[in-house]
Amino acid sequence: ELILADTISFYSQGISFSLKNKSKITKWTLSVVKQEKHKCDNINFIFCSDKYLVKLNKKYLRQNTLTDIITFDYSGVSIQSDIFISIDRVKENAKKFSVSFENELHRVMIHGVLHLCGYNDKSVSDTKRIRAKEDFYLSQFLKMDFFLSVFCVKFLFLNFLKSL
Repeated sequence: ELILADTISFYSQGISFSLKNKSKITKWTLSVVKQEKHKCDNINFIFCSDKYLVKLNKKYLRQNTLTDIITFDYSGVSIQSDIFISIDRVKENAKKFSVSFENELHRVMIHGVLHLCGYNDKSVSDTKRIRAKEDFYLSQFLKMDFFLSVFCVKFLFLNFLKSL
């Protein structure tokens, strides 16, 4: 039996959606799991509509409400999960909170990962804790771009000096 560790996959269910920066998001997600002292077998992010997520919410959680994310945790020793995210909810919440679609999507994605790492949001104190972690890891995601930019500029500059 072939087991692929550290696999992050992206799918869409019933909608036309393609995630940008898959490689960067994969590295970031695995980095978060590692920083939280967990191991990852596989996480499947499935992007879908409100309608599809409400069906899952009714069927598996017996709740007839809109939600932005449902995380199914199949973990044993290592994390294994399907994370369903409503793109409709992410778009609405991005407008509601005056943030970019990408920022809200990344927040929701890492929220699901943090649930897999043992964080909850059932109480006020739990919610504050998971939000603080979301903010921390979102800032790391943004810094990845900065450090990559600095590296590229340095690399180009060094190559320019070599050409002189």
